[in-house]
Amino acid sequence: MDDIHYREYKILLRPERFFDPHQFAEYWKKVCAVAPEFKVGIENGKEGFKRHVREVLFYDTPDYELYRNAFILRKRTYYTDGWPEPEHELVLKFRHTNLAIAADVDVTPHLQGKAAIKFKEELLPLKDQVGGMRSLYSHNCVLLTPGLTLDAGLARISTVFPSIRRFCRHDDADVSLVNNMPVEEVLVNAGTLDFGKDLSAKATIALWRDRSTETPLIGEFAFQLKFERYNDLHAKAKVRTEQFFKALQTRSPEWVQLGATKTAVVYNFGKQLVASQE
Repeated sequence: MDDIHYREYKILLRPERFFDPHQFAEYWKKVCAVAPEFKVGIENGKEGFKRHVREVLFYDTPDYELYRNAFILRKRTYYTDGWPEPEHELVLKFRHTNLAIAADVDVTPHLQGKAAIKFKEELLPLKDQVGGMRSLYSHNCVLLTPGLTLDAGLARISTVFPSIRRFCRHDDADVSLVNNMPVEEVLVNAGTLDFGKDLSAKATIALWRDRSTETPLIGEFAFQLKFERYNDLHAKAKVRTEQFFKALQTRSPEWVQLGATKTAVVYNFGKQLVASQE
């Protein structure tokens, strides 16, 4: 579980660029225009730009003890034709700038049922300028429809996820929806990027909005590579992904939002935080 099997590239996009639904396709056109320069193959998504809606809820203590200790607790519900699906997805994520620290945290739950454990390297632009790249390492546990009440308190949650106890000391703290803000995610499966050497990635474009006010919060373009072993990544294809990622920033800087993650945007509506994952 401490081997990286995913490499996810993320570019945060300015929310004001999404002033109508056609802007998803507008940004994809910019991606497609850059791709030939780096010999990246493009295959458009089969559903065109059908927009999928999901509700994303973050839970934490009043003083953000989980987030301050590099944890993210998130519930995601999918909607079909305006109605929530009966199943939902619960994720506990430990995210850190230090690879060894992230690898050492076991997010395996003490709960019956299937759990998907994923260890990722997340690539983001630099905080203060376009054209660069920085890494965050995240150990994720994904559960489908667990019988866990998220507002039951940190003590109850830490019995399911014991790794929380290593970092968070206030087991008696209450847990509630972060900033009382339900997030609405509108996502399109834009297409597939082919980097050669059997290395391809699905590309998505998403917009997060405050569900209560429909105010845009942040956008994101992302693509993710999956592999058996990190060392098996073909060097030339890996370099191509990184060059392409940096060029997407410099070719359309007016779209790029620097300095944060999507989660940090939600949290910072309450207060500014210093966290190892930002």
